[in-house]
Amino acid sequence: MKRAIPVVVLSIAGLVPVWLYQPSAGSSTVQAVTPAPSTSSSSSSGTSGANVVTSSTITTEKGPVQLQVTFDGTKITAVKMLQQPNHPQTTAAVPKLIAETLEAQSADIDTVSGATITSEAYKKSLQATIDDNAKTAAASPSASASEASSQTVDGSALTTEKGPVQVQVTFSGTKITAVKMLQQPNHPQTTAAVPKLIAETLEAQSADIDTVSGATITSEAYKESLQAAIDARG
Repeated sequence: MKRAIPVVVLSIAGLVPVWLYQPSAGSSTVQAVTPAPSTSSSSSSGTSGANVVTSSTITTEKGPVQLQVTFDGTKITAVKMLQQPNHPQTTAAVPKLIAETLEAQSADIDTVSGATITSEAYKKSLQATIDDNAKTAAASPSASASEASSQTVDGSALTTEKGPVQVQVTFSGTKITAVKMLQQPNHPQTTAAVPKLIAETLEAQSADIDTVSGATITSEAYKESLQAAIDARG
């Protein structure tokens, strides 16, 4: 029992320095830091004059539909599907819907046969983005300037074994804003291929696009006529 007393005394003596210890000025401490208020930023894209609008998601019995639409002033320059039903008919319908949108410059487009539900949801989403863009586009001074610099050029007319091919291209400055087929072969594979070719052109902004499988002859003639229009642009 007498030996236990020194042990207790030493233990207490060892704890005294810990109690008396004060962190030095250079020691790390944890403290709550209140972050500075964030600055709100606009959702417009980095491209001058362009406004990218994303629609809300529409849920259909086939699956979700959501669009991202790029505007140059009030002109629709690109449409991208962010969400779409995983269905063959939808996959085939989307390029047609996008091509019709870029030509019509509105949501007043035809419903694609066999993809009625997706088409209706697409048009509803598209109209929502158009309405949203209209709130800011009216005040944009670049809109009238963009329209003033618009130029339409006809590509060369090419004769192929399938039939004649000729495109008409509309430019806004150097940007391709629309492509229209003036002549094309009367063939189901060509009819299916043309919307894909136009959609790829508007995305690539050049004639450096892929040939559509099953419509090689038409695709090659399309690209040649398109390049001629690009070269002829003033």
